[in-house]
Amino acid sequence: MAGGTMVGTSSRPIRTMQPRAGYSQQSTTDIWSAVSGASRSLLADHDLDPVRVKGIGFDATCSLAVVGQGGTKISVCPDGTAEFDVIVWSDHRAIDQANRIQMTGNVALESVGGSIFPEMQLPKLLWLKQKLPDQFWAAQYFFDLPDWLVYRATGSDIRSLCSATCKWTYQGSRGLNGEGWAASFLTEIGLGDLVSDKFSSIGSAFVAPGSRIGRGLSASAAQSLGLMPGTHVAASLIDAYAGALGTTGVTWPDGLQPEGRLALIAGTSACHIAETRDATFVPGVWGPYLGVLFPEVWANEAGQSAAGALIDRIMNGHCATPDLRARARKNGCNIYDELEELLVALTGSTDDTHLLTANLHVQPDFMGNRAPLADPKRRGSISGLTMQADA
Repeated sequence: MAGGTMVGTSSRPIRTMQPRAGYSQQSTTDIWSAVSGASRSLLADHDLDPVRVKGIGFDATCSLAVVGQGGTKISVCPDGTAEFDVIVWSDHRAIDQANRIQMTGNVALESVGGSIFPEMQLPKLLWLKQKLPDQFWAAQYFFDLPDWLVYRATGSDIRSLCSATCKWTYQGSRGLNGEGWAASFLTEIGLGDLVSDKFSSIGSAFVAPGSRIGRGLSASAAQSLGLMPGTHVAASLIDAYAGALGTTGVTWPDGLQPEGRLALIAGTSACHIAETRDATFVPGVWGPYLGVLFPEVWANEAGQSAAGALIDRIMNGHCATPDLRARARKNGCNIYDELEELLVALTGSTDDTHLLTANLHVQPDFMGNRAPLADPKRRGSISGLTMQADA
């Protein structure tokens, strides 16, 4: 169980390029620059001596980072724009490839609830091979973004079981040196080339989350981050799983253990992560995944591809938003505080605002249904709209 005190936070923006509908790309150069800037700023703002920092860990979205020989960038952009070498988790370009994988009915799909989703890495790899073959063959490594951050920080290509199990179908219970890859499955779906190179491009060495990686921070990474060379670096976590660790890994006064509890991690998307002592297979729910958070504990994951992003979508597309933003600026608050005030004014009570939506129903699959239907083509709707124009 975890304890500690947060000293402070720091953040930097990252560019996201969307060259066409369903495509979302980022740059590892941007990402590392943002991480480095945030680290140095945090140290400076709180007058922290780098010598006191004994270890660091990375979490990130389950995006796909492609690395060429010697660490060169490999474009994932259809138009060849070189700087974008990351297919973002939310990218749905690989829907057809996911369908092809799904049609195999391979037993390996049992670990993802029986249905693979285009946000996972195997469909994206198949898309790269089919649509951008030159880039696919030029790649030395394919990383989940959390593992890429560890690679950039240490020079080690050892992967975390968290990403490999949850987004790549690796089975850590079979071994930590590549034995967990289903070679026949990869061959059947058209990715046998990953087998023939002994899995070196997708990982042949794995460790549990939090394990110490290599010799710690490299000299160049330490300089970028403002830390000391050799500082311990932990095996990474997917961002939602880092949230689940912080949620279920705390010490509870009633002595409850993590298993049997559910973490709801809400951000751009929403993830529901449950932990159990025994493997539980649920159709349409990802998992069970062994050891991706705690040793000998299984995890299952469900969720919604657009949660906070859907709220942004509704807000940004509503005709009343410009006026609402202006009022929020005038009142020195954010737009959601302003909305809350309006809702209270409509009902006369903070306890009754939910009644305003008694006849309004949202089908939230604006970006497909992740679970339990695993249908990336499903669409959202709002039922109960009237001619009312004041809310």
